[in-house]
Amino acid sequence: MFVCLCKGVTDREIREAVSDGARSWREVREQTGCSTQCGKCACVGKTIAQDAIAREVVPEADLAYAV
Repeated sequence: MFVCLCKGVTDREIREAVSDGARSWREVREQTGCSTQCGKCACVGKTIAQDAIAREVVPEADLAYAV
């Protein structure tokens, strides 16, 4: 899905930026260009980035201590 129409940034590209090491919304913006023109996509882009960062930092596969 396109998140930023101005720069043509998709949700997949935001997640890839996080996979490549971005750990903040600022780093995601710098890598993708998302929300650097009109800014209307900032809320959605930031939410996607925060979710991806949370999944990257705390992988879901490690549930051994949840029992």
